[in-house]
Amino acid sequence: MSELEKGAGHLEAADLGADPLQACAGWLEDASVRSKVSFANAVCLSTVSANGWPQGRMVLVKSVDRRGVSFFTNYESSKGRALADVPRAAITFYWYDLERQIRLKGGVTRLSAEESDAYFRTRPRGSQVGAWASEQSVVLDGRGTLEQRHREIEARFSGSEVPRPTHWGGYLLAPVEIEFWQGREDRLHDRIAFRRDEAGTEGLWLAERLNP
Repeated sequence: MSELEKGAGHLEAADLGADPLQACAGWLEDASVRSKVSFANAVCLSTVSANGWPQGRMVLVKSVDRRGVSFFTNYESSKGRALADVPRAAITFYWYDLERQIRLKGGVTRLSAEESDAYFRTRPRGSQVGAWASEQSVVLDGRGTLEQRHREIEARFSGSEVPRPTHWGGYLLAPVEIEFWQGREDRLHDRIAFRRDEAGTEGLWLAERLNP
């Protein structure tokens, strides 16, 4: 049994390497593949509206790579509107049984139409139809209205591929800070924080240990 599977761990910056995004991808893989955590890619996405109100909600991360963390949603939803007004956000992974957490914050931009199209094609057809049917975050007069729109969209694209609606697509959070949290006894947890080199050296991160 690995240290990860025991849920106990001693964490040093050296254990995470020089690239925290690579370490983040590694922790995600450990949680989802090795430890079989259900929906290990579920995160709390926190945004701030134009009037300063914070809001969090759970979304599914689709990839973590050298650019950052990507997720997909309706551009016209409450989170889409918040990101249009204030294109910055925070993402939090939390795996309770593993006593691990990762927090990231940074600027957010839309992924290219090509990337959004490619991912949309991998979604189940029902989810593709749902992306057209749901006016996400808009007041709904009853579930029957939603189900009727779903039937109409199904009929509209019957026998053909469902294209990606222009109001739906991907976002990329490019982090400027990433913090790794490892639970320890007596609440003396390990916290290793990485931040971008203020001098602007490309690819360089500075690591610091924080008090728990």
